Amino acid sequence: MIEKSVQEDFDTIYEIINDAASAYRGVIPDDRWHEPYMSKEELQKQIEDGVQFWKYTEDNSIIGVMGIQPKEDVTLIRHAYVRTIARKKGVGGKLLEYLRQMASTPILIGTWAEASWAIKFYQKHGFRLLPADQKNSLLKKYWTIPSRQVETSVVLANDYWKS
Repeated sequence: MIEKSVQEDFDTIYEIINDAASAYRGVIPDDRWHEPYMSKEELQKQIEDGVQFWKYTEDNSIIGVMGIQPKEDVTLIRHAYVRTIARKKGVGGKLLEYLRQMASTPILIGTWAEASWAIKFYQKHGFRLLPADQKNSLLKKYWTIPSRQVETSVVLANDYWKS
């Protein structure tokens, strides 16, 4: 079942993000990796900045989360994570499709350039990689991330994005 997260889900969202983000260890640049991958303070800041998390629950347990964030003339998909033990079972795809239906503007997704599995996942679901020059300007416009992260990331867009 997919439903909007509530404040009581905060610790579980934090746990899922940091469990699932372990896949990035050794893949993303060492200077971008830290423990925990996302602190509670950063998670709270993301929520305060308008990221609304949705949760996928199975047998009364949250096994996946994904955020959506309206930004000016686009919708960002943010922080898509599925518990390690629940990967490859369609949870991420169901969450993504659900959030896609909510968006009334073009959807952009940023992820690490070296996270090939994430890029393939989004491409499988109809998103396309944008050229480097476009991704750099989009990351600077819609995301608040360090320049080093801009260098090491990609942006994908749905069909409603007009280059």
